[in-house]
Amino acid sequence: MAGHIKPLLLHAHSSGPNPVKVAIALEALHVPYTVKQWDFSDNPNTGVKGAKFLKVNENGRVPAIEDPNTGVVAWESGACMNYIRRVYDKGNIIGPSGDSAQDLVDFEKWEYFLLSTLGPMMGQTNWFKHFNAQKNNDALERYTAQSYRCYDVLEGQLKRTRGESILPGRVTAVDYHFEPWIRGYSFAGLSLYKHPLILKWLGLMETREEVKEAYHKVRG
Repeated sequence: MAGHIKPLLLHAHSSGPNPVKVAIALEALHVPYTVKQWDFSDNPNTGVKGAKFLKVNENGRVPAIEDPNTGVVAWESGACMNYIRRVYDKGNIIGPSGDSAQDLVDFEKWEYFLLSTLGPMMGQTNWFKHFNAQKNNDALERYTAQSYRCYDVLEGQLKRTRGESILPGRVTAVDYHFEPWIRGYSFAGLSLYKHPLILKWLGLMETREEVKEAYHKVRG
């Protein structure tokens, strides 16, 4: 199949978690792709806030993908992941492991939990720990606590699989959504000491070939 597919273009930044998840999905499905790296400046040719990239994504964020096979341009990691699944996951390799309405809802609710809650809480923790111009301990404490609350929720879910995967049955795109964010726990100043199943799950994910290849291609 891959031999008949023109490589997709994945717009990325080497330090961000969201481009990696898209690369993991592409690797799992053996879809060819190339990576275009951008910086966080407004340089017209190299920055995500520059004129060249804003023609791809007017929101000025990575990831974004361009698919020469369909002409589709997608941005926002959830939209990119769902597009890839709809178009290239014909064998349902990374989608819901069951066919029931509950299986689909379970897949979507954990996907959206990462996109709307865990990811943003960790993102704010990172911001106030490393990047805010002035120290704001109240904000840092709030988002740290919220990140740990999300870890508690994920730990509870992982009890259902003994830490093997987020959803029962097998590893899916839901795991790919979470992996780059959870991997960055120490950068955020967080610990997994009280979350042994998350730590186990993360260790298992790090051994998977699609994960290793995605990190190699996006982060070098």
